[in-house]
Amino acid sequence: MKKAIFIFFGCFVFFGVIFLVTAQNGGKRILPDEAKSINSMQNSERKSLLPLKNPRIIVKKKERKLFLYDDEKLIKTYDAALGFAPAGDKEQQGDGKTPEGEFYIFTKNPKSRFYLSLGVSYPNIEDAERGLKENIISKKEHDAIVKAISKKKTPLQNTGLGGEIYIHGGGSSNDWTWGCVALSNEDIKELFDAIPVGAKVIIEP
Repeated sequence: MKKAIFIFFGCFVFFGVIFLVTAQNGGKRILPDEAKSINSMQNSERKSLLPLKNPRIIVKKKERKLFLYDDEKLIKTYDAALGFAPAGDKEQQGDGKTPEGEFYIFTKNPKSRFYLSLGVSYPNIEDAERGLKENIISKKEHDAIVKAISKKKTPLQNTGLGGEIYIHGGGSSNDWTWGCVALSNEDIKELFDAIPVGAKVIIEP
């Protein structure tokens, strides 16, 4: 008797699981293991943005959004956090502002403190010109920045203008960085995989 009850209960649970999985898949009968495989494939497809022919990034600071484009086609929009002093263009080291202007990705760091990161080529030539005019950097530093930018290399990262501006993980719920652009870890993983070194970045007010 006990054995019969046990068998009945086991069948009830098994067919109950099949019913739930079937209901979630438009009436198509799918076994639990198959359902796991399908969910895994759907998640993989949802997170894959490749291949992109000419990816570029636009950050709109006021909207706290990062837009990923492939040429002129908008591919995806991400929530973004800024520096702890988000208003205005970055002026000097330690001001907590996220820079504005045209840049490019100069490096990809898979071992970032904030999960993954894409290096943004701040300071650019306009920043170097301003820095020299306002005596924030020397002529030698100015020339080194200009030379690096002209070759799409890494500009000086430790001058009075500041540096080490990255798009990285760590969360986008509030403005907490020292001038970087922060995304959720899931979003930066997707972006990191899609963006090559040299990709254009525009950061708007």
